[in-house]
Amino acid sequence: QVIDVALLEFCVREDLNKRSNRVMSVLNPVKLILDNFPEGQVEELEAINNPEDPEAGFRKVQFSKELYIEREDFQENPTGKFFRLKPGGEVRLKYGYIIKCESIVKDDKGDITEIHCTYQADTRSGEPNSNKKVKGTLHWVSVAHALPVEVRLYDRLFSTETPENVEEGHDFKENVNPDSLKFITAYAEASVAKAKAGDRFQFERLGYFCVDPDTNSSKIVFNRTVALKDTWTKSKQF
Repeated sequence: QVIDVALLEFCVREDLNKRSNRVMSVLNPVKLILDNFPEGQVEELEAINNPEDPEAGFRKVQFSKELYIEREDFQENPTGKFFRLKPGGEVRLKYGYIIKCESIVKDDKGDITEIHCTYQADTRSGEPNSNKKVKGTLHWVSVAHALPVEVRLYDRLFSTETPENVEEGHDFKENVNPDSLKFITAYAEASVAKAKAGDRFQFERLGYFCVDPDTNSSKIVFNRTVALKDTWTKSKQF
C-alpha cells in the first residue's frame, strides 16, 4: 500500500501540534532596530509554551532594541495581499508591541541590512492600546540574547510524486530533489539552551523541529521534521 506523503505529513503535524512546546527562531535573519526603544533596556515578555496544552505553562522571552526577523517578512515593494512588514506599515511582534517601519538601510549590493522601526509603547498586552488591530504578526528574537543554532532543513527526497517513472534510458536518480537537505545557521530564543537530543519544538510560524543527537555543549542542532504548512503540494501541483 502506498500512502500519500502529504497525508503522512498532515498526521505528523496533527500529532506534534498537541505535544510540542513553541519557541521562536529566525532562519533567514535581517536586523530590525527600534529607534525609539531605550538603549540598553531589556524587557521580559510572557510567552505561552503550548496553546494546546494548558499545563505546559509559560516562559519568558527577552525583548530589546535590536531584533532579528525573517527576511521574507519584509518587502520593500509589496505585491498582492502582503500583510507583513513594509515601508510605512504596521505589524505586531508576537507577544510584544505593534511596530511601524520608518526606513531601511542597504549595502553596496542593494541588499537590506537594517530595518528601522518605531514601537508603540501602549500596545503591549495589558496596556491601554493593546487591542489595536493590525493584520500581520511576526516572530522575532533579540539580537543580544539569541542563540546561534545549526538547522538542517529536510525536504522531500524526490521532486516528483513517482520518481521511478522515467523515460527509457533515464535513471530515477535524476528526480532526486537537490534541495532535500540544507544546512543553515539560525537564531533561536535563549530558552532552547537546555534542549537535549530528542526534544521536539514548534518553531512558531515555521514548522516542527527535533534536537539531533549531534548536539553537544558547544552547538545545538535541530532537524526539521515537517514544515508548518504543506507548501510543497501547492507548488508542485501533484
